[in-house]
Amino acid sequence: MTISFAGQVAIVTGAGNGLGRSHALALAKRGAKVVVNDLGGARDGSGASSAASQEVVELIQAMGGEAISHGANVANFDEVQDMVQQTMAKWGRVDILINNAGILRDKSFSKMTLDDFKLVMDVHVMGSVNCTKAVWEIMKQQNYGRIVMTTSSSGMYGNFGQSNYGAAKMAVLGLMNTLVLEGAKNNIHINALAPTAGTRMTEDLMPEEIVKAFAPEAVTAGMLTLCDEAAPNRFILCAGAGGYSSASIFETDGCFIPTAKQSPEAVRDNWNQITAQDNQKALVSGAQQGEKFIMKAMAFMKSQTVSS
Repeated sequence: MTISFAGQVAIVTGAGNGLGRSHALALAKRGAKVVVNDLGGARDGSGASSAASQEVVELIQAMGGEAISHGANVANFDEVQDMVQQTMAKWGRVDILINNAGILRDKSFSKMTLDDFKLVMDVHVMGSVNCTKAVWEIMKQQNYGRIVMTTSSSGMYGNFGQSNYGAAKMAVLGLMNTLVLEGAKNNIHINALAPTAGTRMTEDLMPEEIVKAFAPEAVTAGMLTLCDEAAPNRFILCAGAGGYSSASIFETDGCFIPTAKQSPEAVRDNWNQITAQDNQKALVSGAQQGEKFIMKAMAFMKSQTVSS
C-alpha cells in the first residue's frame, strides 16, 4: 500500500540541507504540509541564515505543495514554541515531528572543551526535548502523533572523537523509550532513525565517491516508514546506501545469588550465566528488569522452603 501523508502537517528540523532537506521534500511529495525549520548555521552550529530553508519551501511550492519556513533555534524553547504556534495558526494541527537538527564539534575527549560538549548536547538532546514538548499536548488532544528521533551508530556503539555527539545520540533513545510508554494511550508513536548518509556533516569524513553512494534519499525512504499511520513504535531503524537494519537493546536472563553469598567473587564466578544470551529479551520498560529480579528471588525462596 502506498504511504501517503495527504492532509497531515509535518515539522522537520534542520531541513535546510542534507537529510532534513531530503525528509522535507519527500514528505511534501507524498502530500504533507511541511514546516521547514532551519537555523541556517554552519556545521558546527555557528551563524544563521534563512536562505537554505526558504529554498526548500520554494521547491515544495513549485511542486504544488504547501510549506512555510521557520528559523527557530531548536535549543531555544521560546523560539520552538513560536514555530509551533505559527504552524497551528496556519494549519491547525501537527501530525509529524522529525527531530533531525544537529551539529558536530568533534574532538578527542582530552582536547574537547566542556562548552563544545554542552553545545552538542543542547542542540541534539534539548532540541529534541523542546520540539517534542512543544507538540506533545497537541498530539495528545488529536489522539494522533508520529515522532522520529535521530540517533546514530556513534551513540549506540561509539566513535572516536565524538564523545559529545555519542552521548547525545544515546540520550534521545532514552527519551524515546519513556515517551513511547506515556504516549501509547493517545496513539503517539515514537521511533528512531540511525542514518549513514553523505551530507555536509560527513563530507570531510568519506571520499567523494562514497559520499555519493550514501545519498540522503536512501535514509529518507526508511524515515517515511517511521512516521506514517502504520508506523511501528519504539523501533530503531538503521539506514544508509541502500542498507536497512534494526538495532535493539537486549538483556540476558542472568542469574540469582542469595544474600549470604553475594560478593564480587560470586558475581565473577557466575559470569557465564550472567552473560549467556540464550534467553535474552528486549524489555519494554525499566520496571521489567526489577520484576525479573524479584521473580528470581521469589523462586529461590520457594525452592528453599520446599527443600526444608
